[in-house]
Amino acid sequence: MAGRGTGPDFVEALARGLDVLACFGPDRRAMSLTEVASAASLARPTARRLLLTLEELGFVRSSGGVFQLTPRVLSLGMAYVGALGLWDIARPHLEDLVQRTGESSSMSQLDGSDIVYVARVAVPKLIALRVDIGTRFPASQTSQGKVLLAGLSPAELDATLAEPSRSGLPPYIGQSTDQLREELTEVRARGWALADEELAPGVRSVAVPVRDGAGSVRAAMNVTVHAAETSTDRLVQDYLPLLLRTAGDVSAEWALWRNRPYVELPRRADAGPASA
Repeated sequence: MAGRGTGPDFVEALARGLDVLACFGPDRRAMSLTEVASAASLARPTARRLLLTLEELGFVRSSGGVFQLTPRVLSLGMAYVGALGLWDIARPHLEDLVQRTGESSSMSQLDGSDIVYVARVAVPKLIALRVDIGTRFPASQTSQGKVLLAGLSPAELDATLAEPSRSGLPPYIGQSTDQLREELTEVRARGWALADEELAPGVRSVAVPVRDGAGSVRAAMNVTVHAAETSTDRLVQDYLPLLLRTAGDVSAEWALWRNRPYVELPRRADAGPASA
């Protein structure tokens, strides 16, 4: 993983430390030093130093020669989500949508050719794939990903599709790139996308865009159902209108929040300690 930096200011040690954090996942919650070194493509001594540093910083814990991430890792991702202000705005709307549909709803953003979940309100369902905040899936196989891809310019789309997925899932062979482009044209025109058991058997979802004040697609929101329980017709006819209304409300509130009259002035050099 490391060794790919080309700029003069690239910090290889930092990249390797992030590689160590990234090698943990749902299927690799606890690993030995040898397993971490192999997963991160690092020499054992290097992996050991990085793990001990991360342990001292509180991002990793060890017991009996086995390493695990700690909850402090969440601070890295939640700082990003919190800075957007999106989750605080979206949460009550997602909760209301889930109450009305009885189905799980999520929000995601694009990261390379993958989507990354940034918010989720779930209900207990026997769905084939587990989804948590930070879960990564190939964008082209998900309804949210199709919405996000459809919001890109032609040049951005070309560059995005050229990137390999970092989700760890095998390449999808059910649809060619040309077929995907045709579908994205339809998604762009109608304003929503459907994924029918493309990511995994039994997983069916519909998604719509969440836009900023300028109308740009900044996130996607979906409703996910079990294919054996909910038909495509019901998903589109009953749930899609509720989803469109919810995403519209979130988009409007987010635009107002981002345009709020808030300015933080720098402290004067001679100012004393700040007080509450």
